[in-house]
Amino acid sequence: MRATKALYIRHGAESTPEGRSLQLLRRWLSPAQRAQYAHSGYFDVVGGDTGNRYRIYTGASTNVCEVDENGRPKVGLCFLPRGDLPIGDVMLAQKIALESCEGSALAVARKFTPSKFFFRPSRPLR
Repeated sequence: MRATKALYIRHGAESTPEGRSLQLLRRWLSPAQRAQYAHSGYFDVVGGDTGNRYRIYTGASTNVCEVDENGRPKVGLCFLPRGDLPIGDVMLAQKIALESCEGSALAVARKFTPSKFFFRPSRPLR
C-alpha cells in the first residue's frame, strides 16, 4: 500500500510544471552533481571563465554562493532568469550561466554576505 501511494504521489508531482522542471534539471546534472543534489539538496558547478566553484542550493533566488576550497560560502549571489519559472528551471539556468558565461552572470548578480540562514543543506526536492 505504501509503495502504491508513493508511486501515485510521485507520478502526480512529476506531472506538474515544478516536477517536470526538476526532472529536466536532474537530466542535465553530471552523475556527481546528481548524487550530491540527491544527498545534500545542492550541487557544485565550476565557473567556465575563472574556474571558481559555486554551489547552487534548492531555491529560486538567493540560492547561489561561491565557495572556498573547504566548501564554505564566500560570497552569496542572487541572479535568475526573467519570468515566473519553476525552481528546477531557475536552477538549471543558473548552472548553465555559470558554466558557459560566468562573467555575464556575475555582472548582473547581486552580491551579499552569506549566512547560515541562506546556505544550509536542505532536503532535496524530488
